[in-house]
Amino acid sequence: MADTRARLSDAQLAALARYDFGLTTEPPELPEADGYEDAEGVLVATADGGALTVREVPRWRSPASVHAELAVRGWDRPAGWVGRPPDDVSGLPDRLLVLLPVAGTAPDSAVISLGAAVWADRAAGRELVVVPVPVTAAEPEVPWLDLAAAYGAGPVASHVDPAPPSTGGRAVMFTGLSGAGKSTIAGRLVELLLAAGHTVTLLDGDEVRTHLSAGLGFSKADRDTNVRRIGWVAAQIAKHGGLAVCAPIAPYAATRADARRLVEEQAGPGSFVLVHVATPLEECEARDRKGLYARARRGEIPEFTGISDPYEEPTDAELTIDTRGTSIDESARQVFAHLTGE
Repeated sequence: MADTRARLSDAQLAALARYDFGLTTEPPELPEADGYEDAEGVLVATADGGALTVREVPRWRSPASVHAELAVRGWDRPAGWVGRPPDDVSGLPDRLLVLLPVAGTAPDSAVISLGAAVWADRAAGRELVVVPVPVTAAEPEVPWLDLAAAYGAGPVASHVDPAPPSTGGRAVMFTGLSGAGKSTIAGRLVELLLAAGHTVTLLDGDEVRTHLSAGLGFSKADRDTNVRRIGWVAAQIAKHGGLAVCAPIAPYAATRADARRLVEEQAGPGSFVLVHVATPLEECEARDRKGLYARARRGEIPEFTGISDPYEEPTDAELTIDTRGTSIDESARQVFAHLTGE
């Protein structure tokens, strides 16, 4: 029988690293397979008769390797810190082991390098060793003091601030039925942001379909692929501190969640903003300037969202807008205020 391989997510790889590093005694919950790969197809672990053998978890530095570096530097149990630097660094010691809890981020995530860069800038003149660790900041799988001790640090300095860093980039995704007003509001939002001096990339639905998603149809699988591609591009923009605006129908909750994960892995928590343009079906159908709903009612357009295919209303939207009582400009300004605080 041929070996079976499973491709692990970033969260699963972090769990595998925690287990391999002895930060937890519980093996991670993984799908049944003979071997496990990372996103690039590198074999990271094997399973034989229920026994899990970890070969290597790329990107994550083991506590042993950090201990070795500290020994070379001549550091004996330096003070430790978990997370980003405090606003006032005057009380920090001159020598510090910084642990960045960034479990779940992608291997090339800018969040990791950004965290190191923030420390280098804020704590200039101090000796630092900055290490990403496979622990979740908001709900740590390992107590901070135990984590610091595992990597060779002494008492955690001052206090612990586990909040993960952010690139400052954002991705705004409008979702709603055809004819709800998504694209029009998105276009007006871009105008407002440009007028305020922001650099914005608009991922126009028609252009995405023509170029990025050329060849895709409107089946559930193709729609999912289209939205995930949009999410990936938006994530790359946000990763480098940019602002992306997109307005796909995005009818399925799981796919929208994938897009959110892609963006927040690259740009940090809160970098994905979902706007539900909640114009009801009857209003969208009454507008129907392109005659799409009429064609769908006649069965000429299969798998049409709201008619022959479901639209799963968001329960996690940062903003919900109903254009029946709000103008396009007012709707766009609501989103603008959410993004800028103005």
